[in-house]
Amino acid sequence: MSISLEKGQKVSLTKESANLSQIFMGLGWDVAKKGGFLSGLLGGSDEIDLDASCLVFDEAGELIDVIFYNNLNGVGGLIVHTGDNRTGEGDGDDEAIIVNLDQMPSEIKSLVFIVSSYEGHTFDQIANAYCRVVENRTGRELVRYDISDSGRHTGMIMSRIYRHNGEWKIHAIGNPANGRTPIDMVPAVVASL
Repeated sequence: MSISLEKGQKVSLTKESANLSQIFMGLGWDVAKKGGFLSGLLGGSDEIDLDASCLVFDEAGELIDVIFYNNLNGVGGLIVHTGDNRTGEGDGDDEAIIVNLDQMPSEIKSLVFIVSSYEGHTFDQIANAYCRVVENRTGRELVRYDISDSGRHTGMIMSRIYRHNGEWKIHAIGNPANGRTPIDMVPAVVASL
């Protein structure tokens, strides 16, 4: 059975997949097209650097960990960022964050996946950008957003994985935000919870 959520929808991951133990958030985009001779002289950057991040919250709603390009491991190694891609070069997911849900300590209440544009490019300037949440064991895509041409913002609050009555659930958020780093986006994320 496949789950495909749209913005605002919520579903129990535990009920949909009894053996759900590991998920990943994938982020992909294409290398920027060259802007020509004058773009370099005028100081414009052709590099597109999107960043996948995971914000970890406890029962009280306090931010307790941030997994991103400068902190590749979180929650004792249960959340792992696969590394920073600064150009979008390559096929498939350019950045990924792997989460071991079955070993997550009980004090962890929610994980929020976000995307930010480090160089400050807005999503209407970025080609073929997407973010998705995938069940790692089966490769089943749970949530996917096409974020190219989605507006003049530099960030996206993608989804929240949270624990409710002993079950892991997913909430497809899909809200635009602004921020070049995950820390810049924390106020918008907290407001969306």
